[in-house]
Amino acid sequence: MSGQTYGYVRVSTKAQKEDRQLIAMREFGVPEEHIIVEKQSGKDFERPAYLRLTRLLECGDILVVKSIDRLGRNYEEILEQWADLTKGRGIAIVVLDMPLLDTRADRDLTGVLVADIVLQLLSYVAQTEREFIRQRQAEGIAAAKERGVRFGRRRIPMPEFFEELAEDWWHGRVTAVRAGEELGISRTTFKHRAEEWAAAKGLSK
Repeated sequence: MSGQTYGYVRVSTKAQKEDRQLIAMREFGVPEEHIIVEKQSGKDFERPAYLRLTRLLECGDILVVKSIDRLGRNYEEILEQWADLTKGRGIAIVVLDMPLLDTRADRDLTGVLVADIVLQLLSYVAQTEREFIRQRQAEGIAAAKERGVRFGRRRIPMPEFFEELAEDWWHGRVTAVRAGEELGISRTTFKHRAEEWAAAKGLSK
C-alpha cells in the first residue's frame, strides 16, 4: 500500500496540550503539513477537522493516531468508522500506543484480523465499564436512601468533556485550577467532582 500519511491529533479543551501527540506524529514520520489538530470533545465524530480529514483520505493512505481515545470516545462509532475507512475505503489506520491496532498492507491477514479482534474487545470492555459504573452508582444511591440520606439541590451538570479533564487531572496533565476555568466552575468544585469520578472508576493513588 502506497499513499499519503496523515496524523490526527485531538484534545478536548484549550487546557489540554497536544505536544506529546505532535512529537509522536513527527517521530512516526507524518509530514508536518499532514498533521491535523483539533480541540474538541471526542463524544462523537461530528468534528469539523476530523470530517475534513476523512474527505481528504484516499485509498492507500494511512491515518495515524497516538491512542484509540484520540480517535473518539464512543466505541460503537469507532467500530463503524474503523470498518468504513479500512474495509470500505481501503485506508490503513495505525494506533501508535497499541501496535496491534495497525492495518497497513505490509501486515499479513492474521495481523489485520488481530487488529479487528482487539478493537472489538476494547469496545466490549468500554461498554462493560460504563454499565458497571452505572450499576455501582445506582446501588450507592439506593444504599444511601436506605440510610436516610437526603439528597440536596440538583448538582451542576458537567460539560461533555468533564471526564477527559478529570482523567488528565488525575494523571497530572492539567491542574484543578486550569480545569475549573475550562469548565466555568471553581477549583474546589472541580476537584470534588473529579475525585467522585475517580472513585466511581475505582482509581486510587
